[in-house]
Amino acid sequence: QVQLVESGGGLVQAGGSLRLSCAASGSIFSINAMGWYRQAPGKQRELVAGITSRGRTNYADSVKGRFTISRDNAKNTVYLQMSRLKPEDTAVYYCNAEPHVGTPYWGQGTQVTVSS
Repeated sequence: QVQLVESGGGLVQAGGSLRLSCAASGSIFSINAMGWYRQAPGKQRELVAGITSRGRTNYADSVKGRFTISRDNAKNTVYLQMSRLKPEDTAVYYCNAEPHVGTPYWGQGTQVTVSS
């Protein structure tokens, strides 16, 4: 089992920045890739950014150049640095951990609200 605890969400004005953190605990050795997803009201959950155990990253087109995902393996923590935030970035952001085998793990979610 893997437990994921997110932090860092909040309210920010458009153009501002936030950094989300996701601390993983438990069977850390089983984790392959980690990522951030988001879900806005009335919309499906979508991938925002992902990072593999080797540090390879991928981003949704809508956040490329504005968001940066990183991981600190010593702290078992993944970060999402969000800059130049837009109102359309408003959503609940979820941390995700993909094990080598089995179903993915999810955090409880953290609200990000960007005011115009």
